[in-house]
Amino acid sequence: MATSEAEQVLVEKAQKLKLLILDVDGVLTDGRLFFDNEGIEYKCFHARDGHGIKLLRKTGVEVAVISGRKSNSVALRMEKLGIKHVYQGHEDKRAAFNDVMEKLGITPDQAAHVGDDVLDLPIMVRVGLSIAVADAHFAVIQRADWCTSLPGGNGAVREVCDFIMQAQGHFDEALNAYLQ
Repeated sequence: MATSEAEQVLVEKAQKLKLLILDVDGVLTDGRLFFDNEGIEYKCFHARDGHGIKLLRKTGVEVAVISGRKSNSVALRMEKLGIKHVYQGHEDKRAAFNDVMEKLGITPDQAAHVGDDVLDLPIMVRVGLSIAVADAHFAVIQRADWCTSLPGGNGAVREVCDFIMQAQGHFDEALNAYLQ
């Protein structure tokens, strides 16, 4: 799978993962915010990202969401995906990060984080594998171990889930379930 030394380092980091932490706006969505005339907020999630999360969770990797904003649509989507660790309204994401690490009993090097903006940096600098989406803020891309080829809200999370499953040797098994 990996050919260069840098790619091998990424694979080794991904092999250790027990937790994938996701931001919402700009990662699970394209970052745009939609409001109707009554102020009700709408978000658009990509179906492939959701399916990738479900496949990854089946391999034993837990998924958590830590968002600076609060939204009912996020709570509903995460419930449908079976994500139990959802932290909303945390502009300073460190407390939520510490809480989920303690609840799961894992160390930071067993976690990955996908972010797009500077609010994500306090977690990204603590985890074993930090990931920026393709259209992330330049300061986030500069500090990430890896940058996806796809932008947030457009399959970047699926790209991450597939990479982790490949690194951990679960991708072919997941794919074969659809080929039989």
